[in-house]
Amino acid sequence: MNIQIYGTSKCFDTKKAQRFFKERGIKFQFVDLAKFGMSKGEYKSIKTALRCSLEDLVNEKSKKYEQSFIKYLASEEAKEEKLLENQELFKTPIVRNGKKATLGYCPDEWKKWEEEK
Repeated sequence: MNIQIYGTSKCFDTKKAQRFFKERGIKFQFVDLAKFGMSKGEYKSIKTALRCSLEDLVNEKSKKYEQSFIKYLASEEAKEEKLLENQELFKTPIVRNGKKATLGYCPDEWKKWEEEK
């Protein structure tokens, strides 16, 4: 498995995801969205793997949500640009395993990945 966990160091669910993989001895790469973020290519790949809309990826409870005015932007492209500029707006964790991905804490799905090895 090639696990990448996108999240922030302050996110409780991201910490739980890291613990899930650590307890099973599965190596993973943690990408702190607040510090490093993801590229536009990674974003497109994850969005495709999740089969979700942009709105599904945005954390409306984030402190930065109101400050970013993302909900007032008219076009999907403008919203995506704003999200990539302010990656703390992503719902987390985003866990990626090759071409598969999950949004949020999804241990049942991750166990299926283990079984497929």
